[in-house]
Order: sequence, then C-alpha cells, then structure tokens
Amino acid sequence: MPTLEPHFSTGSLDESLFRPRAFSSSSILRCTCLTPGCTVDSANPFAGDPLTITAAPANLKPGKKTVYTWTVSGGHITGTNETAAVNTSGLAPGDYTVSGHVSQGARPGEQASCTVGFRIHAFEPPTMGCSANPATILPGESSTITSTARSPQNRNLSYSYSASAGQISGVTSTVTLSTAGVSPGPIVVTCNAVDDLGQQASANTTVTISTPPPATAPPAVPLCNASFERDTKRPVRVDNEAKACLDEIALNLGRDPSAKLVLVGRHSADEIPDAAAQRILNVEQYFVLEKGIDPIRIQLRTRGEPGRIVENILLPAGASFAPGDTETLDSSGVKRHGQAYSVPR
Repeated sequence: MPTLEPHFSTGSLDESLFRPRAFSSSSILRCTCLTPGCTVDSANPFAGDPLTITAAPANLKPGKKTVYTWTVSGGHITGTNETAAVNTSGLAPGDYTVSGHVSQGARPGEQASCTVGFRIHAFEPPTMGCSANPATILPGESSTITSTARSPQNRNLSYSYSASAGQISGVTSTVTLSTAGVSPGPIVVTCNAVDDLGQQASANTTVTISTPPPATAPPAVPLCNASFERDTKRPVRVDNEAKACLDEIALNLGRDPSAKLVLVGRHSADEIPDAAAQRILNVEQYFVLEKGIDPIRIQLRTRGEPGRIVENILLPAGASFAPGDTETLDSSGVKRHGQAYSVPR
C-alpha cells in the first residue's frame, strides 16, 4: 500500500503541512482557507471577520457518497460539504486550527484529512491628533478644536475634551473653546478618543490668549465757544447768545455722563486779566445752577491769548486735555462783578 502525502494551501492565510495516516491508492485532500473579497490583510483576520474553509479532494470516485466533517479549535464552524464557514466573533487574539475530513467509505484509501491554521490579531487602538484654529486669540474670543482620530480597523469612535481654562462645547470631532472671563496666557486642551472596545488615544494642543493692546484714548472734542462780544456794558455776563451755546453743551454732557468739560476763559487786551476768570466762573455757575451739571465734571482754566470768549472742550472718558499755554484758575482771589447770566423777566 503506497503512502501519499496530502497537501493544502491557505491562499493568503497561514498554512501548515500535515501527513495523514497511510491509505491505499487514491484520495488526496487539499484545504484552502479564504477570506473572500478582502485585501491581503485578510490573511490576518480580526475577531468577527468571516472565514471560509474550502476542501479540494482529489481522486474521488464519481457518484459515491462523500461525507465532510469539520472542527475548529476556537469559534464556531458550520458546513457539510467541501466548504465550511468559521464564525470568529468573540475570539481572543491567537492561533487557531481548522481540521477537515472527507470520507467515501470505511477503508483507509477512501478517507483523507487536512488541517489549516489561522491567526486572530488584536484590534489596534486609535491614533489621535489635536489642533486649534486660531491658536492665538484675544480674551473672550473662541477657538475651534479639531480631533483627527483614526481607528486602524475602522471601529466606532467617541470623543471627549478637557481644557485647563475656558469652556468646551461639543462632543464630536470638532468643538469650540470659549474663553469668556479667562486671563491672558496659554490654555492646554486635551482631545480624547475611545473606540467601542474601550481603547483610548489622547493628544494635546495649546490655545494662547494674548494680552490685548492698550485702548486708544479718545481725543478731546472742541465745542462751540461762548462769545462775550455783544454786551459791551456787561462784558462778563452770559447773554442769550452764549446761553444757546452752553445749552447745546449741556445736552452733550447729559448724553455722556462719564464725559468732563474744560472751560478756558480769555480776555481782550483792553481788559483786566480777571475778566477771563469772571467769564468762566459765570459759565460754570450757569451749568451748575441752571443745567444741573455736577461741578466736579468741570475744569476751569485761563489763556493769555486775547479774545472775549470762553472755549469749551469736551473730554470723553479716557481723553485728556493738553494744557498748552493755559493755566489752572484759582477762583479764591477773583472778585466778581455784576450778574452772572441773563435771567428771563
């Protein structure tokens, strides 16, 4: 009785040669383990990937009943002909063996067996990248955080985030970092991804809150000048023409309660210097008593340049007055004469 050495091929999977017991004449069994429709990676399946085992016996007797039996060292195998399917769901990573047997009778020459191995590989954890756009912002601004996570075996991923300051909104691969109330400095954001097996990956990115530039101070705003040219007999009294100018200024002060007002008095060459001081004191009195302006909001100054006017300069919050050739008025030594302003009869 001759001794024959059957062989098998596994296509793209692991394979091993085997030597069955001796039998007479005829039957050689080849086993092929395939993963249909997959790439070369199918040679290294993961748990849950389907496997197909195909027997290719030679020298079978036509028309005679042929019986196939299959066993597997892990998972579950089904099949009653030359093709069997292995369910690999739930298998731990490792090596497994499929055994096939074909029979056309009880005699040794009418039977043959083969074995083929396969290896279940462990699922790889996800990989993760994390970025911010923009990476530098001003206080109170927002930045978009993007996770570039990938599962090598395309498993489902869930995302979570944490930040050393600010607030994260969102649970997808793209979220928003809000920085309301956060001081200038770096914020470290951590991006996390976890697959449905609990395998995790993390990466960090940094968002820098820069110190805002100093605010530009608003300019001083020259307003109308109160003229004292018309009433030569009472040259320091606020007449109706001057009051029209001052009433407009009072409206501006009412619209901006944080603004202040600088009064700069002037006198002509044929007047005593106190004429300028009396004019701004009369204007101030009109604002305080008639328009209800807080005197703390009014600065009094004089200028040597000739003219019978009071200049009015509005100072919005943060603005400053360039004194130039003006001087602060010391009203304690000023002797006032006559009526401060005209009063309706």
